[in-house]
Amino acid sequence: MSGEYQKTYDFSINEPELFWGEAAQGIQWYRKPTRVMDSTRAPFYRWFPDGELNTCYNALDWHVEQGRGDQLALIYDSPVTNTVQRFTYRELLEKVALFAGVLKANGVGKGDRVIIYMPVIPATAIAMLACARIGAIHSVVFGGFAPHELAIRIDDAKPRLVLSASCGIEIDRVIEYKPLLDKAIEMAVHKPEGCIIFQREQVTATLVPGRDQNWEEAVCAAQPADCVPVQSTDPLYILYTSGTTGMPKGVVRDNGGNAVALKWSMKNVYDIEPGEVFWGASDLGWVVGHSYIVYGPLIHGCTTILYEGKPVGTPDAGAFWRVISEHGVKALFTAPTSFRAIKREDPEGLLAKKYDLSRFKYLYLAGERLDTDTYHWASDLLKIPVVDHWWQTETGWPVASNCMGLEVLPIKPGSPTKPVPGYKVSIVDGYGNEVPPGQEGLVVIGLPLPPGTMSTLWQQDQKCLDSYFVQFPGRYLTGDGGFIDSDGYLYVMGRVDDVINVAGHRLSTGAMEEVVAMHPDVAECAVIGVADEFKGQLPLGFVVLKAGVQRDSKELVEELSQMIREQIGAVASFKQALIVKRLPKTRSGKILRGVMRKVADDAPYTVPSTIDDPGTLDEIGESLTELGYAKHHHH
Repeated sequence: MSGEYQKTYDFSINEPELFWGEAAQGIQWYRKPTRVMDSTRAPFYRWFPDGELNTCYNALDWHVEQGRGDQLALIYDSPVTNTVQRFTYRELLEKVALFAGVLKANGVGKGDRVIIYMPVIPATAIAMLACARIGAIHSVVFGGFAPHELAIRIDDAKPRLVLSASCGIEIDRVIEYKPLLDKAIEMAVHKPEGCIIFQREQVTATLVPGRDQNWEEAVCAAQPADCVPVQSTDPLYILYTSGTTGMPKGVVRDNGGNAVALKWSMKNVYDIEPGEVFWGASDLGWVVGHSYIVYGPLIHGCTTILYEGKPVGTPDAGAFWRVISEHGVKALFTAPTSFRAIKREDPEGLLAKKYDLSRFKYLYLAGERLDTDTYHWASDLLKIPVVDHWWQTETGWPVASNCMGLEVLPIKPGSPTKPVPGYKVSIVDGYGNEVPPGQEGLVVIGLPLPPGTMSTLWQQDQKCLDSYFVQFPGRYLTGDGGFIDSDGYLYVMGRVDDVINVAGHRLSTGAMEEVVAMHPDVAECAVIGVADEFKGQLPLGFVVLKAGVQRDSKELVEELSQMIREQIGAVASFKQALIVKRLPKTRSGKILRGVMRKVADDAPYTVPSTIDDPGTLDEIGESLTELGYAKHHHH
C-alpha cells in the first residue's frame, strides 16, 4: 500500500472534479449530477449542483432494498437507564417513515426548520432522519443548554416545530428539559407553531394545551411518509457553533456534498466496511453526532452505537470497554477528555483486562488537542493504532488524519498526521505568506473546500465571508494556529481567537465575559482559557470591582459561576475567578488576553511594547501563583 496516501491526496488536489465525481458514485441519486462543482459564487462553492437525492433514502431505504433489512442499524446502549435496544435497518426505517408522517401532519415540509432539543436516545436520531426524509432542515441543540442560548437559536433558525423530551440524565442527575424549553420560547421573539414532547419514564413533562403534543400519541395517529427528492445543494441541517462574539454561528450543511464526503471517509479515513460496528461516543448535539453517529455510519451501511452514558461513573471507568466488547465495536471515536477521565480513575488500565477487546481495531480521538501522555497511555494499553485527527464543526469531517483505509503512516504523537485528501492545508503568517516548515503560524485551507464542508452560515453570507474568507482571499481561515514539520505532518496548537475548548466543547470566552460583566459589582473583566490537565482548557475569570465595593472572592465566584451556568450552561465549567486591581491593557485600551493566557500557562511571553503599564502583568502573575498557576511568572 506504500504511496497510496500521497497518490490519492495529489489526485484530490490536482483534479478535484474528477476525484469527487468518482466518489459521488458511492451515493444513490434520483438525478445523477452532470456537473461536479459550481464555482460561479466562489468562495461559496457548490458541489454536484444539478444532482437530486435524499439523505434518508441513502441511510435507510437503499440498504433495505439491497436485502440488508435484517442487519442491525442502531444499538442504543444506555447505562443511565439500564437499557439496551437494537434496531435493524427495516425497523429503523419504519420508525423514521412514521415520524416523518408526524412532521408532515404538522405542516412541516421542504425547507422548513425543526429544532431538536433532546438527549442521546433513539427518538433523537429518528427525528433527524425524519426531517431529512421530507427535506426539512433540522437544528439539533444540545439537550440541557440554557434557555437563553436555546432562545437565540430559535430566533435565528425560526423553526416551525420544536421537538424535545421530558428530561436528560447526567450520570445520576435527572435534568428536566421542559421548563428550560418553556422559558426559551417565552424569551424568543419567534414563536414556533408547536412542540412535540417525548415523555421519558423518569419525568413526565407538563404539556401546554394547544401548543404541545405527546410524541407517542402523535406517532400512533400518523401515516408513514415517503422520501422527498431534494437538490444536492439544499440544506440538510443547521448546527450552531460558538463564535468569538456571544452570537453563535449557524453552520449550514448541504445534502449532496455531505453524503458523498461522509461515505468516502468511512472507508478511506476510518477503514470501516459496511456491516461493521462503528461507535461515535459523542452527543447528537455536536458535529460528531451528526457525521459519525447518524449519517456517516448509516449511509455506509454500518451498525452505529448510540451511547447514553459517560466514560466514568456509569457505572465505572470500564464502561467503554464493556460497550466495545458487548457489541463487537471495530472503531471508537471520542474526545481525549474521555480517555483522560478513564486514565484518572483507572491509571493501570486494569478494567480493560476484564473484557474481550479482540474485535477492537482503532481508537480515533478528536475535538481538542490530544496530549502525548494520553496518547501513550491509550496506545500502550490497547496495542492498536490511536489516531489523533483534527476537524471542525465547519468542515463536518476530518481535515487531517492518518487515513487508515488508504495507508497507515508512521504516527507522531502530538500530530494529527497529514491533510486528508481534498484539503489543501498550509501555514501562513499574518500577511498570508506561507511560512517555512517548523514555523508556527495560522492554519488555512486552500479553496475550494471539499464536499461536506459548510456551505454558508444560516442566512448570513456576509458574516460567513467576514469570519472565514476575507482575511486571506482564496483560503479558508480555520481560527487555529499551528505548524507543519519537514515531513509534512501538521501540528495544531489551539485557537488564535477567544474560543476555548472545554472537554471537546467549543465555548466563547467573549460570551462568558458578557455574562460576568452583567454582575452589579463588576466594573470590568476578562475571561481566558487556561490549560487544564483533565478538560484540556478551563475558563478563568479576572474581575475588577467597582470603586468602593468590597467582596469576598469565594462568594463572588459562586455568584458568577451560577450566572454563567444559567446563561451559557454547565458545560462551561466556570469555577475560578480572581479579583484584581486592574487588567493589563495596550495603550489603546485592548485587554492583553493572549499574554495573560501565557502567564497563566507558564509559557514564555514577551511584554508587548504597546502595553500601558507592565506592572499590571506582575500583579496578575502574583495572583495566579497563589491559585497554583504561573509558577514561574517572573520570566
